[in-house]
Amino acid sequence: MSTALIIVDIQNDYFPNGKMELSNPEKAASNAAKVLDWFRQNHKDNIFHVQHIASDPALGFFLPDSEGAEIHEAVLPLENESIIKKHFPNSFLKTELQSKLKEKEITKVVVVGMMTHMCIDATVRAAVDLGYETTLIEDACATRELSYQNKVVPAEQVHYAFVGALNGMYRAVKSTEDFLQ
Repeated sequence: MSTALIIVDIQNDYFPNGKMELSNPEKAASNAAKVLDWFRQNHKDNIFHVQHIASDPALGFFLPDSEGAEIHEAVLPLENESIIKKHFPNSFLKTELQSKLKEKEITKVVVVGMMTHMCIDATVRAAVDLGYETTLIEDACATRELSYQNKVVPAEQVHYAFVGALNGMYRAVKSTEDFLQ
């Protein structure tokens, strides 16, 4: 069974001075880089960088040909690593990700990236629905605070609510340290 790493949307707009700054993106990117290094040593041909490019400028971030849409330096792709461009939260929707995974006979995927409550949730659920044995590295992900009807939900609570919903019956959730052991 082959395993692939899917790095979702670790892009400049999520970092300080970006157009959609997250809570602690540096920590998440640092952990994602550790997982990426492990894959480069153990499964170097099975690394997929997913890059969100806004199809509608009204989104306000990840605009085409902008510095904010570029993949962050912490996880810059090497020449032999695939870059999958997407326009929706789900990394599989209208992209070549699934066909590339099938081509390499991948059966297991490890997911890291940003934002936990949106693209990570959508991608993990899609991977499971498509039959992949999926592991989420939760501390290699980041999100932001959300609000609804004058109620603010802190980023840490948003993160753990989504991670908690995915953990267990739905998919394996691990820390970077647990994964690397």
